Amino acid sequence: MNKIPKVTTYLDDDEKELIEAIERDDYQFGASSLTEKRLKEIQASARAKMNEERAPISLRIPKTDLSRLKTKAMKEGVPYQTLINSILHKAVN
Repeated sequence: MNKIPKVTTYLDDDEKELIEAIERDDYQFGASSLTEKRLKEIQASARAKMNEERAPISLRIPKTDLSRLKTKAMKEGVPYQTLINSILHKAVN
């Protein structure tokens, strides 16, 4: 028995709107809602952490969560792994 969940069951309104825009071919990829100030804050934070020792990990998460993370990262104009790292950093501090 193959139980594959319907992705549309888990979509919020923003995600549905994104999918509809992509299907209509009028979505602007790479368009960011970041302000210049927020982008500079993120970049400064990233630079401050670049020299910190890193440990590679492997993590299994639901595909729907990963898809949402990637969508959010794309909206914010950052790589999704950077966004995940930022979320984890905020959670432990």
